[in-house]
Amino acid sequence: MAEWRLFRSWPSAELKTRLNALAEVERNFEGTTEQEMTGDAGWQHYHSEAVIASETEGEERFARARQALASYQFSDPDIVVAHFDPATPLLLRRILLEIKIWGLHYLCPALVTHVRDEGGTYGFRYDTLDGHIERGVEWFLLTRDDHGDIRFRIEARWQKGDFPNWWSRLGFMIVSGYYQRRWHREAHRRISLLAHYGSLKRPPRDAAGLTHQGVKVTFTYHTKRRFFQ
Repeated sequence: MAEWRLFRSWPSAELKTRLNALAEVERNFEGTTEQEMTGDAGWQHYHSEAVIASETEGEERFARARQALASYQFSDPDIVVAHFDPATPLLLRRILLEIKIWGLHYLCPALVTHVRDEGGTYGFRYDTLDGHIERGVEWFLLTRDDHGDIRFRIEARWQKGDFPNWWSRLGFMIVSGYYQRRWHREAHRRISLLAHYGSLKRPPRDAAGLTHQGVKVTFTYHTKRRFFQ
């Protein structure tokens, strides 16, 4: 069951203790593969994606996007903060995701189970662990095509997990869609800035030197969303 607090986070020493304890924590959907997480089986499946940058020479933007992805800098800290030990390898890294909604802070564990690093593709998948308010998997992938376009894709298959109380579960059903889309849009915007400049302070400019705020994000549900499940 997820640990929660109101209007405050956890001190670093407490987070360190909780991260160390994750070595004994198992996934909260054992026995189910990603391929079995279908709509007919009661799983939600969606993805968002956007072209976040383009490069025709060199690999600076793709390299910066890789770094931002591996360090979870693309996440809006007003909604989700990832706590982890950066000295640990990305594969099998254990993460505490601090999810923030309406002043509530939920501490949700996850484990990086897959890493892809092959030519123009880089990314990872994490699986939820016992104590997460959701159960399932989520992929974060960067790809670069032959034209130099760099695309960022977030894809998840999930069900609701174990909430600490009934009103948390009800609140999640009411507001999760709004926060989900907001987080996705901001993730694409942030990684676009980081790919262009390695910083969130300067918006990207086109060949004419102009700034065009935001990136075009597509958000697709592969299974019908059900309010009550």
